[in-house]
Formats: sequence, structure tokens, C-alpha cells
Amino acid sequence: MNLRIALFGITKEIVGQSQLELTAPEGQSVEQLMQQLQSTYPGLRQLTSFAVAVNNEYAATDYRLHERDEIALIPPVSGG
Repeated sequence: MNLRIALFGITKEIVGQSQLELTAPEGQSVEQLMQQLQSTYPGLRQLTSFAVAVNNEYAATDYRLHERDEIALIPPVSGG
């Protein structure tokens, strides 16, 4: 399946673009997607954490992705 992923903040800087398109096996989990991205973009491993949102909601690592899902990488946020 083809996935489109929006990138924000430091994840965008690490990858070098604001959107990714990649091919993944049907039914891939969020965790598998994170592993795939960290393998392709090793700089993502340096982040203490980042979240994946699917269809505008934070997704559990076991969530199974679908081709039409809206996926976004949410970088760690600090505030005060």
C-alpha cells in the first residue's frame, strides 16, 4: 500500500521534507512504520520520542494502517 506521511518540526528537519510517500505492506502497524522510518532516516533514532497521529488522533503502536489514512509524525514538544 502507498502511504503519505506529513512531517513537522524536528522530524521535518531530519527527513529534509515536509511530506513522505512510501510503500508499505498491507496492514502494517504503526510500530512497524516507526521502525521503517528510523531505519531509513537514522536521525529519527536520536529523538527521545515522537508520536504518530492517524486521522487526526494519536495512534497506538499496534494500530494497523490503511492506504487512505492521514498519517503525521509529531515531534517531542517542550513547553513551559
